[in-house]
Parts: sequence; C-alpha cells; structure tokens
Amino acid sequence: MKNKLILPILMASAILVSCKEEMKQRNIEMTYPETVKKPVIDTLFGTEVVDNYRWLEDDRSKETEDWVKAENAVTFDYLSKIPYREQLKSRLSELWNYEKVGRPFKEGDYTYFYKNNGLQNQYVVYRKKGDSDAEVFLDPNTFSEDGTTSLGSLSFSEDGKTAAYAISEGGSDWRKIIVMDAESKLIKEDTLVDVKFSGISWYKNEGFYYSSYDKPKGSELSAKTDQHKLYYHKLGTSQKEDAVIFGAKASEKHRYVGGYVTEDNKYLVITASVSTSGNKLFIKDLEAKNNKLVTVLDHVKSDTYVTKNKGSKLYLVTNLDAPNKKVVTVDFKNPTQENWKDLIPETENVLSLSSGAGYFFAEYMVDAVSKVLQYDFEGKLIREVKLPGVGSSGGFGGKTDAKELYFSFTNYSTPGSLYKFNPKDGTYETYWKPAVDFNSDAYTSKQVFYTSKDGTKVPMIITHKKGVELNGKNPTILYGYGGFNISLTPSFSIANAVWMEQGGVYAVPNLRGGGEYGKKWHIAGTQLRKQNVFDDFIAAAEYLIENKYTSSDYLAIRGGSNGGLLVGATMTQRPELMKVALPAVGVLDMLRYHTFTAGAGWAYDYGTANDSKEMFDYLKGYSPVHNVKEGVKYPATMVTTGDHDDRVVPAHSFKFAAELQAKQTGSNPTLIRIETNAGHGAGTPVAKTIEQYSDIFGFTLFNMGFDQLPNPPKSKIKS
Repeated sequence: MKNKLILPILMASAILVSCKEEMKQRNIEMTYPETVKKPVIDTLFGTEVVDNYRWLEDDRSKETEDWVKAENAVTFDYLSKIPYREQLKSRLSELWNYEKVGRPFKEGDYTYFYKNNGLQNQYVVYRKKGDSDAEVFLDPNTFSEDGTTSLGSLSFSEDGKTAAYAISEGGSDWRKIIVMDAESKLIKEDTLVDVKFSGISWYKNEGFYYSSYDKPKGSELSAKTDQHKLYYHKLGTSQKEDAVIFGAKASEKHRYVGGYVTEDNKYLVITASVSTSGNKLFIKDLEAKNNKLVTVLDHVKSDTYVTKNKGSKLYLVTNLDAPNKKVVTVDFKNPTQENWKDLIPETENVLSLSSGAGYFFAEYMVDAVSKVLQYDFEGKLIREVKLPGVGSSGGFGGKTDAKELYFSFTNYSTPGSLYKFNPKDGTYETYWKPAVDFNSDAYTSKQVFYTSKDGTKVPMIITHKKGVELNGKNPTILYGYGGFNISLTPSFSIANAVWMEQGGVYAVPNLRGGGEYGKKWHIAGTQLRKQNVFDDFIAAAEYLIENKYTSSDYLAIRGGSNGGLLVGATMTQRPELMKVALPAVGVLDMLRYHTFTAGAGWAYDYGTANDSKEMFDYLKGYSPVHNVKEGVKYPATMVTTGDHDDRVVPAHSFKFAAELQAKQTGSNPTLIRIETNAGHGAGTPVAKTIEQYSDIFGFTLFNMGFDQLPNPPKSKIKS
C-alpha cells in the first residue's frame, strides 16, 4: 500500500464557520464546525482512496480535542432548542426509578446478588448469610465521583473467602483487577493493571487465570492489539511474576485467548481465536505431574468449548458439522473429534446451553423465542420447562450441588422477572417481580415474516400500544444489528417503553448475519454477502411502510456498533427511505477498521481491504464513510459515540459526521453527539444513559415534525 500526505487545504485547526443553513420548518439556523481537510491518499489494488479526515484518528491530539468540543457545542445547542427534551428526561427518570435485582449465586457461606435501587449509576453487589439481612459487599458507585468507573467481572476462590474483581474506568476495555478478602472486604495485594478482554478464573484458593495484551505503543485507545496472552496470578505475588501460560510463542500467537478452570479444579481449558468466530481448543490436566497441553481442536473452523466434566468425561458444546450447535462427550485421554459422541444432537433450532444442580438446560431459539428443555448428564430428556409466556429466558445456571436454580423471563412489553426453579420436579415460583410504572397489558407484540430482496423470509417483532391506528403516521424506530452470530431476542427496555408511551412503534427484525437460525444464517450476512444484511433491513422498513405502521416521514433507523454500520450503510444507500438515522458507536470506515485495537478480529464477518481486489471493491462499495455523496439529501442524523471507546474507535463516527456535514444537501441536521469519559457502552452510568435517550428520542420526534410530545402524560411529566 502506498501512503502519501497532501498538504492541508485549509487551516489546521477546527474553527467554527457559519454555513448559514436554515432549518426552515424549525427556524433553527445551523452553524457547523469547519472540519479541516488534510487529504491522505492510499493506493489499494491500483485504486487511489482519498481520506480527508485521517487526522481525526489521532485521539491524543489537541486538534481532535478541539474538534470534539466544537461539534458537541453545536449538537447540544441544537438539542437545547427541542421543547420537550426535559420532559422526556423527566419521564425516563420516573420510569427508570424502580428496584432491579439480578439472579442470586452462592459463594462460600454467602448468597450474593446484584441490585440497583432505581437511579443508581451502577448496580451494587449485596450478600446475605442464611436468613440474615443483606449487606453491601461492593458498591461501584463509590469507585468514582461521576459514576464512570464500573464493575466488570467478579469471581471467587473455591472456598469463597477471596474475591477478585475487575473495574473499567471511563468505559475503557482496559481493566484493573483488585483482590479482596471477602470476609473483611479489605484489599489483599497490589492491583493488577492493563488487563483486556479477560475473565477471572480461579484455581482452588491459590490464584487465578486472566488474559491480556502487552500495553501498546502510542494510544492505548486506538493502537492495534493482536497478541493475546493467558496469565496465571498466584496470590501473594506481584503481577510482574505472573507466568504466561499460553500466547507468548510465535506458534501460539492469537488475537483472543481465554482460559478457565473446570468446577472440580481438575482441568484448565484454553481457547484461542484469530477472529470473533472460530476457536482452537486445548486442555490441561492440572492434577497430573506431566501436565502438558492436550489439543482437542487444532483449527478455527468451529466454535467449541468445554461446558462441564464428570471425572475424565468432557462435555463439549460445538457447531462443528452442526450449524445450530449440539452437545458431545469425549474422554480426556482421547479428546479429538473422531472420538466425540453426540449427547444432545443438533436440531433445527439454535442451542444455548447452561448447567446447574446436575442437569443441562438446553435453551432453543424458535423464531427468536425461547424454548427450554432439561436433560440429565446421560442425555436423557427430563422435561420441557414451561415458561411464563412468549419471550426470552435466561439463567438456569449454577454449581453442580445447587438445590435450586434461578431464571429470568422478559419480552418487549414485559419487564424482566426472576423465578426460583426446583430442578427435581420442574416447578418454579416468582422470586422477584419489578414494580414498574408501566402497564404491559396496554401493549402488544406481533411477529411477522417479510420477504427480503432475494426472496429470503425474515422474522420481525413489532411492538406498540394496543389500538394504534395503522395510518402511516406513527413515529417508528426500526432497530437492527445483523452480525457476529448475535441474536436479538425479545427483552424489555425502559427507554423503549417511554418511546411506546408516546405512541411510538418499535420494530426489531432478525437480520441475516445474526445467530437466530444458526451458523448458516450468520454466514449469509458476512464478507461478500454483507449486502444481504442491509437488504433485509431495507425490506423491513418497506414492510412497515407498506403495511401503514409508518411512512418515510415518520421512520427512524437505529443500531449500535455493527448495528451502527447497518444504519450508516442503509442511510447512504436509501437516504429517502427514512426521516431520521441514529448510528451509534458504529463501524463506519470499512477500509481501515482492521487497523485499530482488536478490529482485525472482525475480519471473519467483514473481510479486509487488503484481502483481495474483490474484497476491497466490495467494502468500498458500502463503507459509509466512503459513500456519502455531494448533493444528496440525507435524513436527519445524530451520530453518537464515546470519546473513550477503545473497541470501535470514535474516529469512525468522527469521519462519518465530517463527511455528512460537508456534503449534506437540504435542511436536515447532521450532528454528532460525543459522550465524554465514556466507552463502547458497557458500564455507562444510568444518569448518562437517561440523558442520551432523552436526546435521541427528542431529536427523532423533533425531526418528524412534532412540536410537542405526541402523548404527554398530564400529571407525571413537567415542562
């Protein structure tokens, strides 16, 4: 690749200049920051690609910092003129303010659970012993004054007397691990630093395994990381003494490496991947004197892991030659594929497995809706667990000796509740039900199947108030993802409840690229088939319009991360189809995404511009940053990102917003809202989340022409 820098066309600072573009229908005069063009030309496969805004990739420069401030000033000035922005914030706060409780889990003599009293920025970890009152064990709200330091993983030693927990500062994927005496809650030793994409897996009471990269040179937010290593930390020693278990050798170089110990402390399982799909699998007998690493799979053609063991008998979940996944057994002494025996065979529906109390619980997605079957360890079907309704379940996991298990249930109009399950007789009772100021009975969800461009049938769940008139004028959010084998299943969202209170329609299609119908469905939306995902999304929008749920003047499209790419590609391909576009933390520069942090690991889904001319041309053909055109009227757009996002670096959003502002025709605003001291989304304080949604919904309704809220509650929302 050739790379040459052309001298800046304009001054090197981002200064405010008036473009005097008037939103006539709103009487708001837009003044965008002038984003300086400093063209960099890359030549790939004989084609020159001009990148005018590469300088925005430097997240440490004063110039980028000034640009962020200037863009936020314009955005928040615009948002301040939306008359009902504070009303939305008030209603979101009201509805959010209810107690939320997580599934209990037992460690040592205590039962632990997560709880949020309502508007706490972070969930608090509580514990109780026997029938005693619950006490606070860890309160992440005390980690920082502004609530931006969050709790990641929490793991306990075998006896439950020592805890190790990870924290994230400012939303970063880089974590610190703190070791604490669980009884006294006193810190035991020095904090481990520079840990990334890692679990915490204990070996007995002696120490734990974790994963990380060497600290990159340059920006820790955007510099490339591609050699992951598994470490073992022995209690009482310093981090610099931690042994590298896997990943240091050239032959062991992988982008993602994970390690975990089986419940009986007998085996260490190691997974190694070069991308987000497919892994090699290794296992080590921790009790043997000559405990060499044994290879189970030496290729990355499947997603396979050890879920359980009973002595030397291993239970594996795999999609190798089984796109919808199955459970197999094999003996540790001869663990390779030719010795595998099916325990729970593959079905036509996608399997997710959990175990607890000596049973397996196979959750199947049947058109994105949960069905749960209970098996014993010999593969005998015990029963189907009859769920409380049609929706999504989760849980059923626990230790082998557990006497009771817990599961959750939710759908788009039903807030998540917890149930205590008796694994012996299959009965369950309500353990906790939220007291939410939302009448679920007033709403309805309907699953439809529509036809995509190539004839593929795609499911979509549409949720709204009962009695909504299908007149084409309902404000509608079409939300999608479509990638990385991730499934969108029905779940309740406080924010979406507020949207539907306003008469809004909320629609979620299960696009190709996701995992709703197994590996084949995933593959159908990857690399040179990625356009299928955008076509599925476009067809969903057309279905909603044709069936009078909405019209182009009242349709907003929304998605985050890979879903941000979905929105960016859709709005540049069909700008007339929607009124509002809301790409969040999106992968938007498809020619350079693989050069940042762990982005190269996404190549399984996307391919890279360096792979071949065909792949380069294909990516360039839909890359949102490269497909914003002069003279096109794009929908009202609010790009959202976090300045500390080190997964999908904010430069993607910066460059896309700059292109839109430079080329937009007409009066639709093209803004970028940059959350400061925030990352990709995990651990975002509740206060910031409420502010984000009030701005997103306010911007959406405002640009659909609403001068006041469609359905303002008379007594609960104050101006």
